[in-house]
Amino acid sequence: MFEIDFMSKAASELILNPDGSIYHCNIRPEHLADLVITVGDPDRVEKVSQYFDSIEFQTRKREIVTHTGSLNGKRITVISTGMGTDNIDIVLSELDAVANINLETGELNPIQKELQFVRLGTSGALQKEIPVDSFVLSSHGLGMDGLLHFYEDSLMVRDLDMEEAFYDHSEWDDSKPVPYVVKGSTDLLELLSSDQTSLGITATACGFYGPQGRKLRLVPSPENINDVLANFEFNGHKITNFEMETSAIYGLSKMLGHEALSLNCIVANRALGEFSKDSYKSIDKMIQYALEKLTN
Repeated sequence: MFEIDFMSKAASELILNPDGSIYHCNIRPEHLADLVITVGDPDRVEKVSQYFDSIEFQTRKREIVTHTGSLNGKRITVISTGMGTDNIDIVLSELDAVANINLETGELNPIQKELQFVRLGTSGALQKEIPVDSFVLSSHGLGMDGLLHFYEDSLMVRDLDMEEAFYDHSEWDDSKPVPYVVKGSTDLLELLSSDQTSLGITATACGFYGPQGRKLRLVPSPENINDVLANFEFNGHKITNFEMETSAIYGLSKMLGHEALSLNCIVANRALGEFSKDSYKSIDKMIQYALEKLTN
């Protein structure tokens, strides 16, 4: 983890609510477990916490819903982020602050906590052989959103060789943010892997339509982004799926000294033009799978 100075944070930097909770997430240190499950959809928080043995804390502010409870003796926080890496920047930064900064003084805590972040998300497959309703674990996050370039330490956590290979392969348009690549947690990958999961690079876009090659009235640029991604390979790694959060979770987590991994339920296959006939059932299966792996 990199040393960061929080000694003189102004009220405009470390923003708190009147009750002393962090501004957007609306939680205090006692509300946060060391294992954090992130979901995009606020309604999915309850879909996860319904399997807890007990729930000790609940809060909601805007699209950020938080439940903390226990399952099989393991304390877990599940929190919704909303969609996009901009929201991830808020939630990950604030959760780290709750864990590692004295919110009353703004000073860094003498002992730093290492959190585990597990994203349970939905995603579209880019490879024909990955069926809808299956699960993909993200070995790496490929960010096309530009977020990490706003942090000085990003070069220390990025896979620069894979970035260069993708940049050359894609003939990347320099008017767009430079792609970045961050590897996920090896320990969490081992914990969550099984014959029920496949593995690959997850591409993270800054939007749902044009940035992911969807064409309604506006024409995406480039129009063939899905083919560009699907045809990339580096040291045996292929880009398997497209979504909007993973790269930021990986990058911020690694810079802050945390572990992170994404487990994706494939609700669409972009190469085949297919969509799940019962995505809610598949998402529930993913939730149960993850909770069993994380608590047993």
